Amino acid sequence: MKHTFSPSFRVRLFAALLLVSLAPTLLCSLVLAQVFRVQVTDSSASWADEQSELVMRLLDTAFEGFADAAQQLDGINTVSAALGGSADGTEVYSKLFAATENVRDYAAFTLCDLDGLPLYSTRQLPSGSNALPTNWGVLHAADYAGEPITYVADDSSDSGSPLFQGAVKLTDGTGGDAGYLLISMYRSDFSALLDGKYGAQYTLLLASRYWRPVYCEQTSLASTLVPELRQRLLNGEDISSASEDFLYSAAYHEASGLYLILRQPMLFTSSTSDLLFTISGICALICIAVSVLLSFSFSRQLSRPIQRLNSAMTAVEQNRLDVQVDAERGDELGQLARRFNGMVVSLRRNQEQLVENQRELNEAQIRMLQAQLNPHFLCNTLDTMKWISKINRVPQVALMSTDLADMLRFCISADERVPLRREAEILERYIELQKIRLSDSFAFSMHLPAELEDCLVPKMILQPIVENAILHGLCGKENGGITVDMSETRDGLLTITVADNGRGFPLDMLGPYRGKSREGCGEHLGLYNVDTILGKYYGESFGLVLTNAADGACAVVTATLPIQREGN
Repeated sequence: MKHTFSPSFRVRLFAALLLVSLAPTLLCSLVLAQVFRVQVTDSSASWADEQSELVMRLLDTAFEGFADAAQQLDGINTVSAALGGSADGTEVYSKLFAATENVRDYAAFTLCDLDGLPLYSTRQLPSGSNALPTNWGVLHAADYAGEPITYVADDSSDSGSPLFQGAVKLTDGTGGDAGYLLISMYRSDFSALLDGKYGAQYTLLLASRYWRPVYCEQTSLASTLVPELRQRLLNGEDISSASEDFLYSAAYHEASGLYLILRQPMLFTSSTSDLLFTISGICALICIAVSVLLSFSFSRQLSRPIQRLNSAMTAVEQNRLDVQVDAERGDELGQLARRFNGMVVSLRRNQEQLVENQRELNEAQIRMLQAQLNPHFLCNTLDTMKWISKINRVPQVALMSTDLADMLRFCISADERVPLRREAEILERYIELQKIRLSDSFAFSMHLPAELEDCLVPKMILQPIVENAILHGLCGKENGGITVDMSETRDGLLTITVADNGRGFPLDMLGPYRGKSREGCGEHLGLYNVDTILGKYYGESFGLVLTNAADGACAVVTATLPIQREGN
C-alpha cells in the first residue's frame, strides 16, 4: 500500500491548538471593531437627529413669530394710512413694535409702501435708503407667491446686506393693497437665534432651497462646503459620508425653505480605525506569541510520552523485553505507561514460561521416544513367545502374547482417534486376556451396529471403562457379566453404555462424572481419564454419566460424544 505524506502527530496537535486559540481571538477582534464602529456611527447619527430637531424647533418658533407679526399688522387702518403717507408715525411705530415684540431680536421688520420705499423699521434705516424693486426680488415674489410670507436668500457678498429676507403684502381695512412688510435677517440675527443652542461639537450651516450658502458660524466654510455638498447631491451621492473625518446630516425646514446642515466630527475616523486595528493587531501578536508558547509546551507534554512509548514498542518488537518507560505522570499518559510496563513484564514472564514449557515438552518427547523403544522390544519379545508357545503346543500363552502385542501396538500408534470398530477389536483382545487370567469367571457381550463402525472416537476409551467394571463391579461376584452397547440417539449423538451385574456405584459417585479431581477419583482413575479425554476433545457438555439399576445394583457407565465419521 502506498502511504502518502502526513504531518506528525505533534505538528498536527500544535497546529490544532494554535488554530483553536487564535481563530476566536482574531475573529472577536475584527467583529468587535466592526460592531463598535457601527455602534458609534449609529449613535452619532442619532445625536445629529436630536440636534437637528432642536434647531428645527428654534426656526419654527422664529418663523411662526414672523407670520404672527405679519398677521397682526395686516388690515390695520393706521398702518395702511401710514404707508399712504397720511398717518402719525408714532402710532405706526407703536403698532410695529408691539406686533414684533417676541421676534425683534431675530430679524429687522420694515414697512414699505407699494413702490418699495422703506418708511418704518424696527431698526434704524440707513440715510438715503433707496426703494426696493417691485418687479424682481423679494417684493416681486410677495406679489405672486400666493403665500403668507415669501422668503428669499440674498446671494450678494456684501457683509452689510441681509442674508435672508421675507416679504408679505399688507392690505387696508377694505382689502386693498397698502404696502409690504419686509423681514430681513442678518448674520447677527441668525447668531442670536441659533448660536449656543446646540452642541458645541457641531457646525451648523443653512442653505437655500437651491443649496446656496445662507449662514454659517464659519463664513469661509459655508462658501466651500455647501457647493461640495450640492455637487454630491447632483451626482446622486449620499452627503452623510462626504468626508472621512466628519458626519453630515441635512433636514429641510418647510416654513422658510432653508436646508439645515449639521456637521459633527466623526468619532470613528480613519485614524481611529487605524489605531483600533493597530491595537487589535498588537493584541493578536501577543496572543499568537502566548498561544505558540502554550501550544508548543502542551503539544510537547503530549508528544514526548508518546514518542517514548513508540520507541519502547519498537524495542519490544525487536524482542528487547527489558525496556521500561517513565510512568511518574498521574494522568492518562502515565496510566498508559504503567499498563505498558505491566504488559512488557507479563510478556517477559510468558516468554520465560514458554521457553520452560518448550524445554519440558522436549524432555517429554525424549522420554516418549525412549518409552517407545520398550514397547517395541516387548512386542518383538511377545511375538517370539507366541511362536515358541505354538512350537511347544501351549495355545493360551500364544493367544495372550498375540493379544498383548496387538494392544501394545495400538497404544503406541500415532493415531489419536480411531474407528469405533478398531476400538472394539482392541477391547475384545483385552477381554480375551482377562478371561484367560480369571478363568472365564464372567460373561461379556458387545453390540456394535454396522452403521457406527466407521465413527471416529478417541483411542482407548472402552478398555478403561470395562477394566473398571471388572476390577470394581465384578469383584467377588460369581457369574458376573458385562454388556457394551453402542447406539445413535435422536439428537445424532453416539452413546456407549457399559453395564455390569455387580454391586453398583456408591451413592456419592452417581451422576455426571465431570468436575471430580484427579486426587478425588480414588481407585477409579480409568473413569477419570476417559471423562477428561472426552471433555478435552468435545467440550464440557460431553463426558461420563454414572448410574445404577433400580435395585441399587448393576452399575451403568454411559459415554456420550458427537458422531464423526472417517473422511469428514
